[in-house]
Amino acid sequence: MEDTYIDSLDPEKLLQCPYDKNHQIRACRFPYHLIKCRKNHPDVANKLATCPFNARHQVPRAEISHHISSCDDKSCIEQDVVNQTRNLGQERLAESTWQCPPCDEDWDKDLWEQTSTPFVWGTASFCGNNSPASNMVMEHKSNLASGMRVPKSLPYVLPWKNNGNAQ
Repeated sequence: MEDTYIDSLDPEKLLQCPYDKNHQIRACRFPYHLIKCRKNHPDVANKLATCPFNARHQVPRAEISHHISSCDDKSCIEQDVVNQTRNLGQERLAESTWQCPPCDEDWDKDLWEQTSTPFVWGTASFCGNNSPASNMVMEHKSNLASGMRVPKSLPYVLPWKNNGNAQ
């Protein structure tokens, strides 16, 4: 029995395609071939069902229930499920020792202590007084080097602007 198990794992073993009996495919390429051949033979694909335990098993739809009850790969999966459920019972989840760090922040208190005026877009509030200058709209400062200026027009004419020329 061990010889057949090793033989089934041989990547060079030739397997017969369920869609076209003339195709002999190496085991390592078989999954890729199944996908390609399923697309090329939709009439045969509709008559076959895929085993839930091994996608390489393509079985006639009428025989799928018998295949499921006798599939060799079923025992492997069932054994994995049994092992996982045993391990869940034996494994103990480590109890967390994490504690929330102390917090000195009090946002409500900070809000009441705040003496500056609220932020309003386009106004300067950095002046400490309530002079009219403090409410003026700030002008944009240029970051260009001295002697350089921002161009006053684009280097090209936009198609929807005719520059005042009547046509």
